Amino acid sequence: MTNLIDSPESDACYLALKAHDARFDGAFFAAVTSTGIYCRPVCRVKTPRRENLRFYRHAAQAEAAGFRPCLRCRPELAPRAVAWSTEDASRILAVQAARMLDEPQSVRTMVDIARHLGVSDRHLRRIFEAHFGVSPLQYLQTRRLLAAKQLIADTQLPMTQVALASGFGSVRRFNDAFSQHYGLNPSALRRARSTANGHGVSIRLGWRPPYDVEAMLGFLRLRAIPGLEWVEGRQYMRTLRLVQGQQACSGWLSVSLDDQRAQAQVTISDSLAGVLPTLINRVRAAFDLDADPLAIHSVLQATFPASEGMRVPGTLDGFELAVRAVLGQQITVAAARTLGARLVGAFGEPIQTPVAALDRLFPTPASLAAASGDALGRLGITRQRQGALKALAEAVGEGRLVLSPGVDVAATCAQLRALPGIGDWTAQYIALRALRWPDAFPAGDVALQKALGVNSAIAATQAAQDWRPWRGYAVLRAWQGLAGAARP
Repeated sequence: MTNLIDSPESDACYLALKAHDARFDGAFFAAVTSTGIYCRPVCRVKTPRRENLRFYRHAAQAEAAGFRPCLRCRPELAPRAVAWSTEDASRILAVQAARMLDEPQSVRTMVDIARHLGVSDRHLRRIFEAHFGVSPLQYLQTRRLLAAKQLIADTQLPMTQVALASGFGSVRRFNDAFSQHYGLNPSALRRARSTANGHGVSIRLGWRPPYDVEAMLGFLRLRAIPGLEWVEGRQYMRTLRLVQGQQACSGWLSVSLDDQRAQAQVTISDSLAGVLPTLINRVRAAFDLDADPLAIHSVLQATFPASEGMRVPGTLDGFELAVRAVLGQQITVAAARTLGARLVGAFGEPIQTPVAALDRLFPTPASLAAASGDALGRLGITRQRQGALKALAEAVGEGRLVLSPGVDVAATCAQLRALPGIGDWTAQYIALRALRWPDAFPAGDVALQKALGVNSAIAATQAAQDWRPWRGYAVLRAWQGLAGAARP
């Protein structure tokens, strides 16, 4: 199988490259045979001659063909290509496997991933190469090298920390791989950059326009829990605990959205620097930076013509999102926010940050599993929700329930519905935001039914058939169209 994008599609790629069209950023990469370099469609260099260009869908394909990343447009900043289909099971498996490989410090082998996905190692490798055009090892190597390249260019982390954070087992392996693939010593790419407020580590992440920044930040602002989150202007800031294996890191994170450059400026505390590549993946998912607005809007524009830039807000922590979903069952967003603030104040650990208003971490699964009914009751949490929270915390804390992208969505939703006090609406909401399933559809939601002009879950499901596989995006657009019809 060739990795090249063939004509006439390659002719369309050339036109997008000539126009520097940001809507195609990350959808393909242009490799120049005369220079041996590959670029993003938005690269501002003079457009090469057509006969000197080769087009690839993934950066790993271009690197496997012997091309090096452009130092000007920096392919590592491009949004990632994400393709979804409710019919193509092989494509879904390949994307899920890639998401697991994207965790820079993951020690999973393809055998482990195949076992997790319920298929054979041989079958998974075959469909992975059929979808991405490269082997899993080549894909992983490119991901690690591009992650390291970004850390070298945008941070002042020591090379040892860059190597380990990017997933390399040693500095020697990192140096050898970098020099072999890019023909450069990693130190040659190092350049000093100042960071926000004089402290922390900053990097940039790209997206494909249009992006409705106001809608995204408005959604987050309405739900921001005091002590945990803070939204002002075009900046979102929060505290965060990230557990990776046996390691737990705590600190703060800031995301500023710049729609003029189609970039998110992400700054994290020094205490989280060691898990920066993992945080990059979390931020990309939380702010839906990899969405393809052209593909989504082509399906939804007939019903929602003015909502092309809307994204589905995700989460940085699947357990936290699930707890907030349970707290928000059948109450208003304001009431759910109040309960969330009480929960964080009572069970969240204190933390120091540059912002005085941010002084608490979200409670851990262990702390909520151990919480007494009386303690939860004093916060105004009903007995039914107490049972749901404790069951949820126990399942996540024991590792029986994983709430992150790449898991089996149907199986995870079934696990959620089996917990006391959690129904299909809550499971679908968690699938939408925590599991990043774009076709999630909480058909029983009253506000959604009102927006669609129906009065039952069956009718809502029937009305949404033409929106597959992007029903989750339709839900956000429908909610946005209802003044005051916000969800937790």
